[in-house]
Amino acid sequence: MSVVSSPQLRAQLLREQLNHHAYLYYILDQPALPDAEYDRLFRELEALEAQHPELRTADSPTQRVLGKVLDGFAPVRHTVPMLSIRTETDTEASGAEHFDARVRRELELSSAAAPVEYACELKFDGLAINLRYEHGVLVQAATRGDGETGEDVTQNIRTIRQIPLRLQNVSAPVLEVRGEVYMRRDEFEQLNARQRELIAAGHKNEKTFVNPRNAAAGAVRQLDSSIAARRPLSFFAYGLGDVQGWDVPPTHSGVLDALAEMGLPVCVERAVVKGATGLIEFHQRIGNQRDALPFDIDGVVYKVNSLALQQRLGFVTREPRWAVAHKYPAQEQITRVLDIDIQVGRTGKLTPVAKLEPVFVGGTTVSNATLHNEDETRRKDVRVGDRVIVRRAGDVIPEVVSVVADQVNQVDQVTAVGKRSAPFDLFKQLNGHCPVCGSDIAREMGEADWRCTGGLYCSAQRKQAILHFAGRRAMDIEGLGDKLVDQLVDSDRVKTLADLYTLDVATLMQLERMGEKSAQNLVDGLNASKKTTLARFLYALGIRQVGEATAKDLAKHFGSLDRILHASVEELLLVNDVGPIVAQSIHVFFAQPHNREVLDALRAAGIHWDEHAGSNADASPKPLAGKTFVLTGTLPALSRDEAKELIEAAGGKVSGSVSKKTHYVVAGAEAGSKLQKAQELGVMIIDESQLQALLSHTT
Repeated sequence: MSVVSSPQLRAQLLREQLNHHAYLYYILDQPALPDAEYDRLFRELEALEAQHPELRTADSPTQRVLGKVLDGFAPVRHTVPMLSIRTETDTEASGAEHFDARVRRELELSSAAAPVEYACELKFDGLAINLRYEHGVLVQAATRGDGETGEDVTQNIRTIRQIPLRLQNVSAPVLEVRGEVYMRRDEFEQLNARQRELIAAGHKNEKTFVNPRNAAAGAVRQLDSSIAARRPLSFFAYGLGDVQGWDVPPTHSGVLDALAEMGLPVCVERAVVKGATGLIEFHQRIGNQRDALPFDIDGVVYKVNSLALQQRLGFVTREPRWAVAHKYPAQEQITRVLDIDIQVGRTGKLTPVAKLEPVFVGGTTVSNATLHNEDETRRKDVRVGDRVIVRRAGDVIPEVVSVVADQVNQVDQVTAVGKRSAPFDLFKQLNGHCPVCGSDIAREMGEADWRCTGGLYCSAQRKQAILHFAGRRAMDIEGLGDKLVDQLVDSDRVKTLADLYTLDVATLMQLERMGEKSAQNLVDGLNASKKTTLARFLYALGIRQVGEATAKDLAKHFGSLDRILHASVEELLLVNDVGPIVAQSIHVFFAQPHNREVLDALRAAGIHWDEHAGSNADASPKPLAGKTFVLTGTLPALSRDEAKELIEAAGGKVSGSVSKKTHYVVAGAEAGSKLQKAQELGVMIIDESQLQALLSHTT
């Protein structure tokens, strides 16, 4: 090896290594190199290219952030137009049936002919992009534009690490890949959280984003690529544009498989199906898991799988006859704010709620939507009379996303209900008093939420506190539901938690729709709940900041309620995962005389537990200490809660999601996406019998 060629070979090797490890990390989610080592190799390549500028190539990882600020975007004429596909707005099964019938009619297929084969995929809610690769190297990226001409956004697209700068094993003179730039929901929320911090710190030019699609589109169209690089963008490939010198597979599904083999990200949620029945099943299956997806979709796409049949079907008014987008009910709609009410939660939290002109969104009619808190309401500048965008996704509580842009051009703008109201002021609207019990409201330093100070005196808090107390993971009192609690509180039969244990069959039978059998079942449930655990009891009390895990940690650390009652903030800070805010919340709760009275009354009612069960004095073996488990599916013998308790008793931790830090996934029948995630990450998957073996293994 000559001295002259050495830098060239080293630069080539570094590019290949870095691109390979970027593929493992960003596409396969299987990192094989520590971050520090990747950074070391990257810095070495940067230094080498700085010393030898002639070695800098278009596919070098150092070229992902160019840093040049453009004056504007150059137009790009698409060699093959980027045409849109027809949208089927009939969100029912009949929408798929109509498309299949049209395809069969255009192909002149008889009713006896075999069903048509379709490729089904997701309709991503992002921004369409055309990637042009020449001899395998990315040379240009352009937006769809009007379909004929788009904008050159190459420097911004290079910042998306999922998009390879060089394709694997591709040397075709031209290969254009089409796909969608999008933003994951979790990364969108993190981005908005960072934006809110900047706004709070006085950065006047910063703003939050309405939804992931707008955030993604805005990032792609930044003239400064360094700004785009700070936005968490992702990409899915779904088709081809201009192709020269590459043998195109005969089917659309084959094209997607080939794109994945080139190192491009292709969504795994796709299928090849037969006929209308297959289309309907795919539409329904994706609809059921739509809200669990990490990104937004607004429908699915059906394409005739055979490219030869696609060519036969052709186009009509610039839309392909061989494809359709089958929508789902819209998750966002525009309506008007009629009023802003204040709701009182279990912990006294006061939540502003927009009363809306009823609107059909997310599959149901919505007339109320949360505004979260006063700060959010003022930040979005939502006022009575405004036209607003409302979002509802699955079981998520409907929320007001933003005010319609043309609504806020002038502060004194007249709306349909008169002059635009003053900015929202929760304290002023309530005159400083709880709307339910009249107690003072207060907001702690640094907190976003106003709260009622009435505690259990406030019937709104009392109802929620009782429901929480009776919950399955708390005292587990069967038969105590919302309607019954409403009656008990509204009739003043239950004023404190301890009053529950004074209820008898005769009293309960006086309530509406309460028969003798139901009354007896509830009394039996109350009596059964008296024997519990310290951890369950602590969780049931509804102490702010104290969830199940913290309640268990408190019980393990102190071993008795009396020790917790008398613990100082400093002593509480010694408990696992208890920080200053949680410690202060616990200390304040137990320092309140009325809370002490409730505790005394509950113990007097007969609630008891083994005082030292599970305390740090417990010397039983902890074979699973330091191990994190995730449970998925239905286990043969153990319920999910039973398995969780066994794992935690053995020192392990149970998490709700799979990550690289998960040690074991315990999978049962009908295991879902968690099992798939574990397989992708290489996490060890075990069944119930293997879990029992781990539990029985002592250290």
